[in-house]
Amino acid sequence: MDFNFTQEQIFFREQVAKALKGLVEPQVSTIDKEDRFPHELFEKLGNLGYYGVRYPQEIGGMGADCTTFTILAEELARVSVAFSAIVTMQCLMGTDFIHRFGTKDHIERLLVPAIKGEKIGTIAFTEPDCGSDLGAIKTKAVKERDEYVIRGRKMWITSAEVADFVTVVATVDPSKRLKGLAFFLVEKGTPGFLVGQRINKMSARGSVTGELIFDECRIPETNLLGEEGKGAQYLEGLLSEIRIMIAGLGLGLARSAYAAGLKYAQEREAFGKPVSEFQLIQEKIAEMEMRIKSTWLLTYHAAWLKDHGIPAKKEAAMAKLYSTETATYVVDQVTRIHGAYGIAEEYHVERLYRDARFLLYGGGTSEILKTIIAKECLKA
Repeated sequence: MDFNFTQEQIFFREQVAKALKGLVEPQVSTIDKEDRFPHELFEKLGNLGYYGVRYPQEIGGMGADCTTFTILAEELARVSVAFSAIVTMQCLMGTDFIHRFGTKDHIERLLVPAIKGEKIGTIAFTEPDCGSDLGAIKTKAVKERDEYVIRGRKMWITSAEVADFVTVVATVDPSKRLKGLAFFLVEKGTPGFLVGQRINKMSARGSVTGELIFDECRIPETNLLGEEGKGAQYLEGLLSEIRIMIAGLGLGLARSAYAAGLKYAQEREAFGKPVSEFQLIQEKIAEMEMRIKSTWLLTYHAAWLKDHGIPAKKEAAMAKLYSTETATYVVDQVTRIHGAYGIAEEYHVERLYRDARFLLYGGGTSEILKTIIAKECLKA
């Protein structure tokens, strides 16, 4: 494995960092405090083409690899976890199934505008009583002549109240559990498709999250994305990339917090010298440095495997688990270095402390990921 990024990837990181510093960084505090979807900012980033980073150039994308997408995720979270959640949903989960299984009309009318930032997409897995256990999904799709009727509720949906379209996972046969799942495209304005309550969160504020309700929601049969019963199979093919992306987010947040901690430790004085000279503070710095470097290696190794067509289920799970736990650890240590100022809104580490919790759950909890890793090890 070559541990060097290509010149194209280095240039991409530089351009992304420059764009985010100018566009997003000045608005991070406002997004967090107002907890509103940043429509204008979303459209401006769309104009730069980043929502199409994974998609082919012939439909307006960049045709980039997983490593490049991970770089985007890392740089986004280094500036704002909330905005990174919005952007990565648009780039990956909210649009991927339309690209893979949508009709020509779906691609021209929904995906191409989504790449430009003109439409907002999302995906709906989680239900009020169902998270990691997808086989327990209750939202049901029933075929009636040339339509599907969807009935059920989805919870914890990113961009729920602003999405123009949603990819919904539903069961066509509950008795088959995972083998009964399928994906469906539902557009805003479809009768029976309703936005429910908003979920007010302490983390990733501005990435609005809420409930979606499907009350006798009728869609044409052409809105079946792929085949009935293959939903779990389709998802399995995407999960590794989702987990690698989230690992990139954790890495970006950890880097941001660590930089703040180093700066503060060198500036803050106690007993006549910078606190960075105290041995226990140096221990924290050394531990954070090691964990961040380990996160970097796990994350980009998993991305490298993905780019080379090598199965990366275990490595992606390891990267996501270690990265998000590292982000949580680092922000905790940095707030300790800051002392009481670590919980003051004046210092952005307070926001990072809250935002780190957000990364722990999507793509599999740490407990679920450990089970996946162990099972993959036992197969060897």
